[in-house]
Amino acid sequence: MATWDDVARICLALPAATEGTSRGWRQWQVRDKAFVWERPLGKKDVTELGDAAPTGPVVAAHVPDEGAKHALIAEEPDVYFTTSHFDGYPAVLCRLEEIDEQSLTELAAEAWACRAPRRLLAEHPVRPD
Repeated sequence: MATWDDVARICLALPAATEGTSRGWRQWQVRDKAFVWERPLGKKDVTELGDAAPTGPVVAAHVPDEGAKHALIAEEPDVYFTTSHFDGYPAVLCRLEEIDEQSLTELAAEAWACRAPRRLLAEHPVRPD
């Protein structure tokens, strides 16, 4: 089970990462581009998800593409999910209380790599374990 402190620690360990807020929610950025952010569910999201709507905190993260998003959801549907708000957008939602630290670290690193400028990524390539 991960916490917001874990998210902050993991994200801020990435090169040039900073923490800020948007609409009062925490987000982690690389060179002013958010790569991971707090994403509370709205009424429309909860209605859409029904009984599957998480009651705990939700974190959103950029992914390389829709295929990667759907692969994560298919592999671990108890951890990852999406809503129609994110249709066509390369980001996945995650039940923070269900993700382990290793998976969170991998998710944040991949999200960072999706948003980091090419030069920074070339200087600090993300290496799969």
